[in-house]
Amino acid sequence: MGPLVMASQLATGLGVLAGAMLVKSAMERGEPMAGGSCPTCNGTGRVACMCSRWSDGDVGCRTCAGSGRMGCSSCGGSGTGRPLPVRLSVRPNRPS
Repeated sequence: MGPLVMASQLATGLGVLAGAMLVKSAMERGEPMAGGSCPTCNGTGRVACMCSRWSDGDVGCRTCAGSGRMGCSSCGGSGTGRPLPVRLSVRPNRPS
């Protein structure tokens, strides 16, 4: 491998490690990644329940307790975005 290819691979690897460290530190502090509201529920923590989406006018099931709204599965009902857990495995390069 030439020096340019090795330098490019090293820069890519360092970028991935830096990104992983940022994600890990944000997860440890419990901060939302985007710092904003959940795009699925627009920050309310609730979305339309399946019983209201597929019914013929009647609303109510155990999930929504008759309200027609259930907890957002994207943010867990918090209304804020949450980071996705990512596991990175780094293997040393084998000599060619």
